[in-house]
Amino acid sequence: MGSDEHIVMLPYMAHGHLIPFLALARQIQRRTGFTITIANTALNIQYLRSTISTDSNSSFRFAELPFCSSDYDLPPNTENTENLPLNKIVNLFHASLSLKDPLRRLVGDIIDKEGRPPICIISDVFFGWAVDVAKSVGTVNVTFATGGAYGTMAYISLWRNLPHRSTDSDEFPMPGFPESYRFHRSQLHQFLRAADGADMWSRFMQPQISHCLESCGWLCNSVEEIEPFGLQLLRKYLKLPVWTIYKHPSSSSRSSISRQRAGKEPGLAPEKCIEWLDLQSPDSVLYISFGSQNTIGASQMMELAIGLEESGKAFIWVIRPPLGFDLNGGFRTEWLPEGFEERMRESKRGLLVRNWAPQLDILSHKSTGAFLSHCGWNSVLESLSQGVPIIGWPMAAEQAYNSKMLVEEMGLSVELSRGIQGVLVGEEVKRVIELVMEREGKGEGMRKKAAEVKEQILSAVRDEGEERGSSVKALDDFVRTILSKRTEQSTMLNLGTNI
Repeated sequence: MGSDEHIVMLPYMAHGHLIPFLALARQIQRRTGFTITIANTALNIQYLRSTISTDSNSSFRFAELPFCSSDYDLPPNTENTENLPLNKIVNLFHASLSLKDPLRRLVGDIIDKEGRPPICIISDVFFGWAVDVAKSVGTVNVTFATGGAYGTMAYISLWRNLPHRSTDSDEFPMPGFPESYRFHRSQLHQFLRAADGADMWSRFMQPQISHCLESCGWLCNSVEEIEPFGLQLLRKYLKLPVWTIYKHPSSSSRSSISRQRAGKEPGLAPEKCIEWLDLQSPDSVLYISFGSQNTIGASQMMELAIGLEESGKAFIWVIRPPLGFDLNGGFRTEWLPEGFEERMRESKRGLLVRNWAPQLDILSHKSTGAFLSHCGWNSVLESLSQGVPIIGWPMAAEQAYNSKMLVEEMGLSVELSRGIQGVLVGEEVKRVIELVMEREGKGEGMRKKAAEVKEQILSAVRDEGEERGSSVKALDDFVRTILSKRTEQSTMLNLGTNI
């Protein structure tokens, strides 16, 4: 493959998107030797630079696109969703439209320097306008969905069709899904629930997602073998090629995974977490984390702690202030049952970690038996890649549809609660934890299924001589396809010149 080819990549401005884009860029670069430019706003580029080692290949480039958050009623220096109040996230979406002209100028500079356009522009599902930029400069656009196939399918169908608006019932069918499938209003984020096609969210989402259907294909951050149903639905709906490409978070990439949390102070030295886990018996620990941007309500936090204590199970809980308080502020003991933290510390039964913990190291430890998660796709993949079953508590975005798939399609999760409105009772927390972590019955069945999925993921990323897993084959097929598009375009240009 010619290493003089160039790909431009444009992730959405959120850590859950930047990290998969970086992983994809690494994979393409290692496989092909192509030059890759990741374009984004200055602070996001600074973040991405901080997550990779200085000895990275010189074919890896970053381009800063001008962006001014204060022009869009956003706090100064707000360039991604991190620490952004919920009601301002839609402003960031609309502000991202301002990247269109800077991207076009960037690609123009590449054409001036290299004498031809990049082989393709890989852009986020929220940047449908990149299709127009690609066409205008004589290249093709490929959409990268950083979520799974099932979750992405539900998310795009919901925004494009707003099916919940056509019924008074809490349950409704979804275009693109079999007629027997039902989704529930409580699975919709509050902004989607209120969307009517004329609101700010719809005005952004509907045209951007529809534009992405004009890409020449989609890349999906998933594994063919673990999502056969979701991929079948997505391919049928898009009527486009969908390549599933996944980067396994192997132990060799641990240090880089830790660097992906650049700027996050660990609440406890990562080594201390591992030392504590070493003291526990296999599959006995529940790991609890709601991702880098979510928290739960104060009463939910109290009931979760009560249920945890009553279950008698060991746990690591990544904890931050409840909803309505400064997420980066200090943690108050009044948010937990009186004496809870001291009792957990003294009995060595629970570890409360402020702010951030080394998630992959915890999930890959033999003592970890289950993960209470918000079902963000990056967290789901990390859990499944280590064979750890999930207790779902989806919060936002497509998390509720990920949770639905884990429960109904994969059989390796139980949903504890849904969203920040859900009423939680300690007794139910205890019941669900015991169910998932029991040695036999449903818990044992879930662990077996999770172990099978782990093997499927390992098989998909295998690349040993003639033995190429589905993820490696998909990457090769994607590269072949865009190279052939380049040849087609060159032929068309030559024909045009000759006429």
